[in-house]
Amino acid sequence: MPWKDRYTITDERSLERVDWPDGYQALALVIVDLAVRSGPDGIGDAELTTEPRAIRGLPQRAPDDAEFGRSVGLPRLLDLFDRYAVQATFAVPAVTAEAWPQTVREVVARGHEVAAHGLRHEDVSRLDASEELRRLLATIETLTKVAGIRPAGWFALPRQQDRFPGGQISPRTMDLLIETGFEYMGNGMADDLPHYWVTDFATRRHIVTLPYYYHFDDQFFLMFPQPGQGSGLHNPAGLRENWRAELAATRALGRCFTMTLHPGLIGWSEGIGVLEGTLTAMREGASVWTPTGRAAAQWWKRRYPAATTLHLEPSIWQDHPGSLS
Repeated sequence: MPWKDRYTITDERSLERVDWPDGYQALALVIVDLAVRSGPDGIGDAELTTEPRAIRGLPQRAPDDAEFGRSVGLPRLLDLFDRYAVQATFAVPAVTAEAWPQTVREVVARGHEVAAHGLRHEDVSRLDASEELRRLLATIETLTKVAGIRPAGWFALPRQQDRFPGGQISPRTMDLLIETGFEYMGNGMADDLPHYWVTDFATRRHIVTLPYYYHFDDQFFLMFPQPGQGSGLHNPAGLRENWRAELAATRALGRCFTMTLHPGLIGWSEGIGVLEGTLTAMREGASVWTPTGRAAAQWWKRRYPAATTLHLEPSIWQDHPGSLS
């Protein structure tokens, strides 16, 4: 597709066939979101505390509070990943790493990746340029200090009330990620394969972007209904059927299946059963590759470099006065 500034992020020519490493038939990415529920301003101290909300005069929430996710849901996930030899990628806001440093270090010690999920999982489109950069650099510094390794990936995963299902970024975010040395963006919706998010047509400035699908995100099935919030359903059975069917289709087509997990939601007993069944299906025939986001992005850049796989064409678009295009 011809390039159009602020419209086309890639050449939109998806590969018909991918030669995955070591004979694998498909790629599966397991993303764990360690952000707790918050609004556009991001996670505050109250969202990370274990003190009951009713005591502080705050409205009660559904039982996916931060403490359950950290102390019960997350250990269950880690043990399950060990049993199924899954390398997961944890999207971690800097404030979460500061509040739960031992938890983050255990994630790393057990062979998983810690990626950046903003300073507070805030809506950066509300910030000016200098403040967005300041927060981005602070996020890198904090996660590097806590996890012991610089984050390679950046996620802008959605909250339930976000306007866009792909999360909130600013017009500057992708260029800032490139300028500050990130290897990949963790959630893009332009393809069901890793792809290149191009920020400038003339220079082919780009960053590898991994697929995200909000309909594979557990929160859109497992968020308990409450007035004015959530999806209005708690449907583990629907999530089970969706994951299993989409995984089978992904394997048949040789594409990428990305599941996004929230420990405070999927960590409940029925949710763990749904996840284990899906991981069992992944291991049937040993045909699905389950690396970290970093490993997948690095492999993609080696095997399908932008120099040979990006096919941008000059723009044929013309804007006219009064046009909304």
